[in-house]
Amino acid sequence: MPVQEDLANPFGMDEECRNCPELASCRKQVVHGYGDAGGEVIFVGESPTAAAEANGVPFTGDDAGRRIQRILGELGLSRSEPNAAEPELQNVYLTYLARCRHPDRRATDEEVANCEPYRNAELRMINPELIVPVGQRALEELAIEYTTRAPESFDADEEHATTVRGRGFELLPMKDLADLTDADADAFVEHVRENVFSRDYRQTKGRRSR
Repeated sequence: MPVQEDLANPFGMDEECRNCPELASCRKQVVHGYGDAGGEVIFVGESPTAAAEANGVPFTGDDAGRRIQRILGELGLSRSEPNAAEPELQNVYLTYLARCRHPDRRATDEEVANCEPYRNAELRMINPELIVPVGQRALEELAIEYTTRAPESFDADEEHATTVRGRGFELLPMKDLADLTDADADAFVEHVRENVFSRDYRQTKGRRSR
């Protein structure tokens, strides 16, 4: 665990990555993870929006980012206003399946696979207790690794604001941000406050003391 001096890319991952030549040729910058490197909660989205790419910070800069940032504030995980370009986060880390944005299409399966070592490294180093897959694709990708259920059995809309037991983690699925209403956001916050943060959600897996 490094001594953290900056919330942006705290593990010093390659910001000039060229594992996906087509993405590298059109991206503005790589958007690696951002937040508390010792956090117990990780939010994992599919890939940066145009605003997040411009900021270099996941889940910021547009309406979708403000929805996430508002949720983080209400859960006590952010000290900043929802429109902050570089939010002051505590006990939470934000990242993506794919760290580069193509302006005209979603990341391919191969591109997501090329980014998997970055995500796996973050998860190993942070060793979180709670993982929030944001949207269907993130939920299916994480389900492959961290649950015993078939990925196709998950539906982000139906599983939204619930808890799914994983292998060493709990997954807290969230609907895709494009479909997330204020009522959905409120339901997620209520579930986490009343059913997760209100109890001891920590697993027995040799975590360092806090």
